[in-house]
Amino acid sequence: MKVVSGDPDPKHISTSYVERQNLTMRMLMRRFTRLTNAFSKKVDNHRHAVALHFMYYNFCRVHQTLRVTPAMEVGLTDHVWTLEDLINLLRATELAA
Repeated sequence: MKVVSGDPDPKHISTSYVERQNLTMRMLMRRFTRLTNAFSKKVDNHRHAVALHFMYYNFCRVHQTLRVTPAMEVGLTDHVWTLEDLINLLRATELAA
């Protein structure tokens, strides 16, 4: 996988992007809403759930405005990933460790 980093232009930085991401995360992951029994008792479980959410959100879910996944839009992948692809990535990283 390719690491993407950079120096963003300050005129394109806005708290509205962060707030929208927080809302999306709360709506798609029940562990971030109040009064739910879908919470993580262990920090590691919570960390893994958030990582899985972001992998699904960026590599598997086709976004309505983009009509592709965000990973495809920026050129990280050339296809929409399936859950099987995510599981295979997990297996590959476990074997490499």
